[in-house]
Amino acid sequence: MPIIREEGKDTIIFVTKEDHEAPSNAELVEEDPDDPYEEKGLILPSGEINWNCPCLGGMASGPCGTEFKEAFSCFHYSKEEVKGSECLDQFRAMQECMQRYPELYPQEDEKDKQEPTSESETNSASEGQKDNDTTEAEVKS
Repeated sequence: MPIIREEGKDTIIFVTKEDHEAPSNAELVEEDPDDPYEEKGLILPSGEINWNCPCLGGMASGPCGTEFKEAFSCFHYSKEEVKGSECLDQFRAMQECMQRYPELYPQEDEKDKQEPTSESETNSASEGQKDNDTTEAEVKS
């Protein structure tokens, strides 16, 4: 028999091997269109940010979640002509936080920025290298 524990709107079900072997008797429940937590988009109909949106990739939680929320909120609600121009301090705080956790937020280094991003660029780069090699060999002859 599965053990069911409810936490807020989430339900956690613990099952045994035997539970998995038996056919499921789960009943699907229709989504409530008025439930803001069921919204899948980033911006709720009210104009508020949906911090539960999977599109945020978990950035709103974790060790820098607060800093991310502050920076993103500032940008989202910005009324400046250059949107978000007043949010530099919040984005700086978020970046500093992320640098303290490099295992969770890997930094892109210069080498990554310079590598070709497509197969055609890779082929062009290697063909250019072949041309350079040929030219150098011809010069030595």
